[in-house]
Amino acid sequence: MEYNFLGRSGLRVSNICLGTMTFGHQRFGGNKMNKEESHKILDRFASLGGNFIDTANMYSLGVSESILGEWLVRQKRDDFVIATKVRGSMKAGVNDVGLGRKHIMSSCLESLRRLQTDHIDLYQIHWWDDAVPPEEWLGTLRDLVSAGRVRHIGVSNLCGWQLQKVVDLCQYEKFPPVVSLQQQYNLLCRHPEFEEFQVCKNEGISVLPWSPLKGGMLTGKYRRGVRPDASAGRIGVVAQDESLAMQIAPAWSQYDEKDHYWRLMEAMEKVAKVQGKTISQVAIRWLLQKDVVSSVIIGATSKQQLEDNVAASSAWCLNKEQMDELDKLSDLDLQYPHAMVRLVNKDRVNLFNPYPYVKNTRTI
Repeated sequence: MEYNFLGRSGLRVSNICLGTMTFGHQRFGGNKMNKEESHKILDRFASLGGNFIDTANMYSLGVSESILGEWLVRQKRDDFVIATKVRGSMKAGVNDVGLGRKHIMSSCLESLRRLQTDHIDLYQIHWWDDAVPPEEWLGTLRDLVSAGRVRHIGVSNLCGWQLQKVVDLCQYEKFPPVVSLQQQYNLLCRHPEFEEFQVCKNEGISVLPWSPLKGGMLTGKYRRGVRPDASAGRIGVVAQDESLAMQIAPAWSQYDEKDHYWRLMEAMEKVAKVQGKTISQVAIRWLLQKDVVSSVIIGATSKQQLEDNVAASSAWCLNKEQMDELDKLSDLDLQYPHAMVRLVNKDRVNLFNPYPYVKNTRTI
């Protein structure tokens, strides 16, 4: 794999990050990943050069962290960058949820115990908390950094104004800097480019895309007009009962009758054939060639799936024409004020300006 810096920090991470939400977890009729199966995935990921692993305390209510910890304790700890998250409810107590100081402090200690380590490399808030001022949770994270329990802090699933507020507080109130934003980003979800990623580019924050394949909708295994059955992964399960739909498992009807989706899939299939790759690898490679992205978070329930996804990490690139075509087919209609901002600035490109409102595609 290739290795990128995590934001403005000196920490380097593999450009593929292993997400562990499936460890100890059963959902949408899929197979539960037990400890033995999960450890095989971790072993193979490490042997392929992966050093970045992401989990969260609420994944399987702590089981994911525990499985990772039992593996990590047998490794050379400094070889790996371990990321976890806090915010979700783990217990029934009134203070056992959110970003209050009490909950973060206790959650961090519990995560360290489950992970069997004395520090967390990247501690991330899982979501914004309307009930708690950001100064409270930023101050708590500062104390955890000062105590050596946390090395770097990150955020996840924030709106643009929330991210900018946090960045400003870090700068002017002397909280530890935010080095990463973990956000849903894929060829079917590009809304973060309008606001959040503009903040990231301006402030030197890495993007860590989750759901790079949009729950399976970007794998190429579905056909128009053919409703997948329950055996066809999470999309198939949700297709039978769309009340289960969520961001990581969108409703089948959301895409089946949409011409733009099928045009995009046809283009991805064509690119995949030219490159000698799979459609999934094209989807991941498209993300890796975006200049705000440091590492793409993938999940895997088998070594074969892991190896297929990791094959997007290096040794090949989508050319400019292929990137441009995928950009165009997946582009969103610009709404006000973004449409006006782009229009009046189309001839106002200044490379010395740190935040030009331009496409973010790496030079090939």
